[in-house]
Amino acid sequence: MRPIRLPEPPSPTLGVPEIFEGGVYGVVRRAVVIGNGSVSAENQCIGLVRALGLADKHTLHRITRPGGGINEWLHWLPVSFHIKIYYILRKIRNYSTLILSSRGKKLMPLPAENGVSAGLSSILDADAKQIASMARETFEKEGPLLVVACGRDTISIASSVRRLASENVFVVQIQHPRLELNRFDLVITPRHDYYPLTSQAQEQVPRFLRRWITPREPPDRHVVLTVGALHQTDSSALRTAAVAWHDEFAPLPKPLVVVNIGGPTRHCQYGVDLAKQLTDALHNVLGSCGSIRISFSKRTPNKVSSVVLKELVDCPKFYIWNGEEPNPYLGHLAWADAFVITADSVSMLSEACSTGKPVYVIGGERCTWKFLDFHNLLRERGLVRPFTGFEDMSESWSYPPLNDTAEAANHVRRALEERGWKLRP
Repeated sequence: MRPIRLPEPPSPTLGVPEIFEGGVYGVVRRAVVIGNGSVSAENQCIGLVRALGLADKHTLHRITRPGGGINEWLHWLPVSFHIKIYYILRKIRNYSTLILSSRGKKLMPLPAENGVSAGLSSILDADAKQIASMARETFEKEGPLLVVACGRDTISIASSVRRLASENVFVVQIQHPRLELNRFDLVITPRHDYYPLTSQAQEQVPRFLRRWITPREPPDRHVVLTVGALHQTDSSALRTAAVAWHDEFAPLPKPLVVVNIGGPTRHCQYGVDLAKQLTDALHNVLGSCGSIRISFSKRTPNKVSSVVLKELVDCPKFYIWNGEEPNPYLGHLAWADAFVITADSVSMLSEACSTGKPVYVIGGERCTWKFLDFHNLLRERGLVRPFTGFEDMSESWSYPPLNDTAEAANHVRRALEERGWKLRP
């Protein structure tokens, strides 16, 4: 393997100062990631920042939805509503404290989550005014600020940053924000988010409800469509993982089949029936496998993992990760000869399809709505095949690897150039 040569640091005495090449005002050299605490959502943001060459020049601002009490009942409302509710509850509590203290009584504290107050401090880590102020005040010295956000809870923060510092920031929202896309400079979203506009989707929705289904308009020029989710698993990450996990995976009998098991979702429901279907199919293909390594996600229900453990634990060809660190996920992506993945996870499928290796999906027929559209697109492009248990796992087939993250990064570069800005070289 050829060693990677890192570029030499620029000499402070040679070359033309940046100010004579347009100055720092037009060079994007830093980024802010606005996350919502979801690993998959923040992974998409960091993956894009990494593809733009700003992996070592970004900071993470996280907005955390509070839990407990009224927050659980109203979880479907935006975080901005919870902020207002918090202020109201806090004022009521302060007023009640004064009344009760005068009567010698104590008031119970507001509910906490994981031992920490679930109040304002837990949802103000990402502060739109603070980020916008920082972008304005440091613009002359540091240049424009790239802001990348993902997830429903980040929409109000990211759009507010752009409104407050539109001349100093470039805001990218990953995943469809549903309404008013002009609040962002660029929107990056999977094609299946536009499934509600198709004739098939319209037939599934009662006429009186169609006006409430979003998006309502086709994508415009500042919407970038992807096949799947963005991620950090580029060729560099896979090479690094291949080296890091060499001693554990290189000696394993081939082909090495990696099985990633997620968990049921609203539009992809399953239980022990799919777990039994999976274990039966794995037993059927055992003869054509050298090794099979199985991983569960945090979303995997105990009843599903229990079936898999019971059915497969005694077979020497199977190894089931126990969930302890280090996580072999990247090592699996680097060393696997083929993948079997449950249909519920867009992220796991997107990352596996970026390797160009055979990807088999189990449970795809259980998906509904836009996730069925996602699976149809994967099959149409030859990226995946259904896992039936009758496959020869030693058969190698390939396809042009899914490259959504790099393609999205190229769209960001072009959009910045249209604005008169460029990324640091």
